[in-house]
Amino acid sequence: MSQISSFDHLSFREKLINATREFFSISLVWLFLLFLLSLLELFYNTLVNAVQENFFRLLMYSCWMDVLLWLKWGAVCYIFYLIFYVVHPKSAKFTFKTFICFAAIIQTALVLYFTTSLNLLGADLFSYSLQDVQQTLGASGGLSVVAVLQFLVVVAICISILWWLPGFIKLPWALGIIYPLASVIIFFTSTTLAWSQISLQTTFASNLVTNKSDYFFTSSYYYFFPKTDYDVDIYADNYIGIYDNLDNSVVDYEYLDESNYPFYHVDSDTDVLSPYFNLNEKKPNIVIILVEGLGRAFTNKGAYLGNWTPFLDSLSTQSLYWKNFLSQGGRTFAVLPSILGSLPFAQSGYLGMGEKMPNQLSLLNLLKHNGYETSFYYGGDASFDNMELYLRRNKIDDLIDKDKFSTNSGLLPETNGFTWGYDDEALYAKYLNTRPSDSMAKPQLGVLLTVSSHNPFKINQQQEFYDRFEERMTQLDFSESKKQDYRAYRDQYASILYTDAMLKKFFENYEKRPDFSNTIFLITGDHRMPEIPMATVIDRYHVPLILYSPMLKRTSEMASISSHSDVAPSILRLLKSNYQLDLPEDTSWLGKGLDTVVNFRNIHQIPLIQTKVNMKDYVVGTYHLNGDRLYEILEDMGERPVNDSKQQKSIMDAYNGFKQKNAIITNGGKIIPDSVYIKYTN
Repeated sequence: MSQISSFDHLSFREKLINATREFFSISLVWLFLLFLLSLLELFYNTLVNAVQENFFRLLMYSCWMDVLLWLKWGAVCYIFYLIFYVVHPKSAKFTFKTFICFAAIIQTALVLYFTTSLNLLGADLFSYSLQDVQQTLGASGGLSVVAVLQFLVVVAICISILWWLPGFIKLPWALGIIYPLASVIIFFTSTTLAWSQISLQTTFASNLVTNKSDYFFTSSYYYFFPKTDYDVDIYADNYIGIYDNLDNSVVDYEYLDESNYPFYHVDSDTDVLSPYFNLNEKKPNIVIILVEGLGRAFTNKGAYLGNWTPFLDSLSTQSLYWKNFLSQGGRTFAVLPSILGSLPFAQSGYLGMGEKMPNQLSLLNLLKHNGYETSFYYGGDASFDNMELYLRRNKIDDLIDKDKFSTNSGLLPETNGFTWGYDDEALYAKYLNTRPSDSMAKPQLGVLLTVSSHNPFKINQQQEFYDRFEERMTQLDFSESKKQDYRAYRDQYASILYTDAMLKKFFENYEKRPDFSNTIFLITGDHRMPEIPMATVIDRYHVPLILYSPMLKRTSEMASISSHSDVAPSILRLLKSNYQLDLPEDTSWLGKGLDTVVNFRNIHQIPLIQTKVNMKDYVVGTYHLNGDRLYEILEDMGERPVNDSKQQKSIMDAYNGFKQKNAIITNGGKIIPDSVYIKYTN
């Protein structure tokens, strides 16, 4: 009673002084906890993820990111603290400390997520259904006892420090007022973003020092309050001229009716693939193999992490091989609409539109219109990410996922009661055993999506491929020190070796079929596996494309850049040139078609989407825009930062033009006229 009474007799100035002093003391402990969590995160990642950069340099950057988060929240917390303090001082302390505890819990959880997946968790969390989240968590290892214990220990330490340390901090109140004032300046200054720029050797290191809570809440804010103020008129006569400052080979389409069909344009009739083929009289089978996580970083000759795919490397020398190829997305949700439909992303990926996906033409329904039988094979659950819905809307003939496998043989090992489904060996066997191969059968378009090289990277022949992993490191002439670093990712590399071995077995078995000689195979990755640290931002999208067929009359290795969205147009033009397919003259393809120039160049404008809510990458010519940063893409697909405001403005304008068009689709716009869709899907 006496304490409350004495507080009531304090003047407003004295209350303000006391509140400011106590708030600053607790806030300094909050900053200390942020530093402590960053220190623990760096130590932990040094142990489990073989961090290569200087530890103290990383700690310096990490602490700076913590300071920026601390400053962003300072003024808001101060205002609420004062309000609570005027009513009841103890309640103010308790509420603020509780807030910091929750902040520490969230930060710890986000750090554990990053350490396991090497992905920053942002607003993409809100783009998945509860069922998808549960499946991903379960199949990826779920919440292990060790992880839960680590989490509880860290949280207990934070709570103990928070309730014990503030009482020992006695600082002048005038010093405390600087904190909320600095917070206001930081919050409203345009230089905040510049202060948060990180210059480190690898994308992994940059992500490591990023404050995970700041990334999550910033991403979430822009998810619920997206920016839509694009300042480019996509209908202006000089829109194509937006590329004048870029590579002269980069040109735009001739659009037909952008206000109603923003991506509808006159199609090119350039067939670049026919010169490489001696095609048979009968239409060829097309087999597209989408390999989970197959990144160029560890695939084939010249891979900077080493060549972990000896069979694919050998196959690429007998093929048309694009070594500088890009996936359209950083996760699997983007691969089907990109490679089959060359489609835009809408708000959360094209598949994220669900039942609102507008009608569109694709490799599936157009080839079906021209006498092909279409099929999709997946060892997992095809309803994940709305893949099944997309395929059904594209008139797929046969859809085989894990529910259509008749035995448990080939099921991937369970983790906490979950499994992604069937391994690659079972998937390929299912395809070979169920697809017709006789000469009287319809021509086939088969799409296969693998799952064995997905987190948690547990396979049925685990020990055999652990042994192969050790053998491969010796074959690659790794030093003992380098071998030790790579063992931190033994499961990932073992799954890659398994994937490569099963592809070899698939081709050996396919060669025994009578239709082998009349089949065109395409092999690519859906995206680069993120669970092995990445060197650059573009690395996430850098995948190989191998086009192999017994009908090839010559092979070639292309250094020119193309992407998933270029596949469908080129396959259709090849078939149209040789078999007079009935195809529309005007299309909505995002891609212009594969570039077969052997030298390094890029004639495409390539939008990329890393996660369902992270659409900030755009490639034009040899430039890569990543948010507010501009990079030059080098011949080995490395990147270097570019400080060229004029060039960056040109590319940003081009990207904003794409985003305006994309927003029309998000808001209910159409891809193609209904009459065109009906004509080619009836």
